Amino acid sequence: MNERVIAVIPSRWGSSRFPGKPLAMIAGKPMIQWVYERTTRALKISETIVATDDERIVKAVSSFGGQVVMTPSDLPSGTDRVSMVVRDMDVDAVINVQGDEPLIDPEAVDLLVDTLLQDDDVPMATLASRITDPDELENLNSARVVIDKNHFALYFSRVPLPYARDLKDKREWVLHFPYYDHIGIYAYRKEFLLQYSGLPISVLEQAEKLEQLRALENGYRIKVGIGDFHPICVDVPEDVARVEKRIQELKLT
Repeated sequence: MNERVIAVIPSRWGSSRFPGKPLAMIAGKPMIQWVYERTTRALKISETIVATDDERIVKAVSSFGGQVVMTPSDLPSGTDRVSMVVRDMDVDAVINVQGDEPLIDPEAVDLLVDTLLQDDDVPMATLASRITDPDELENLNSARVVIDKNHFALYFSRVPLPYARDLKDKREWVLHFPYYDHIGIYAYRKEFLLQYSGLPISVLEQAEKLEQLRALENGYRIKVGIGDFHPICVDVPEDVARVEKRIQELKLT
């Protein structure tokens, strides 16, 4: 693989449910350090950069030797933050790693790179994991993705799709039909990213509050890599304990 691929981690201080969460301490390290260090373990990433809007995050990342770039605080999304960082960089593809997934699997990052670059016509890629627990279908904090036979995304939603009309018990749904949990990490070819970040917010994106629908609504394809990955997203302070428990189980300290 000759393409130069970098990872950018958008890390914003402000959060209505968890202000300052990038610096929340998890097993002795700020969350952003966990994300950064695990991302750098991916074999197919040339460079990892944190893109932030706050000097406190700049200071924290610099203290553990990470690369960090200051971006304006009024950017509307993490994708815009990523796009601004790479605009003048000599790169072929960019991985957008969510700053609130401290246990991101380096193998997931590598799979995502392969998913994007294996086809020259694919502008954007993401990941998904098969849902086997029927109770997970009721979790509206997670997004689902419907995938066609060539592993391109048909739609993303927070409700269970497809709707199994003839099966009244939802516990049977996952036994008869494939349901996929969307893993919120994205890969873009640089040229597409710069174009994508300039598109207006779409109607479907507004309805579902899922930014990736902007690409589908504008006619762009998203390739989906399938893997057995189950990240824990830190949305509220209570999630920190869940992550620390997983860290102990995986013996990462």
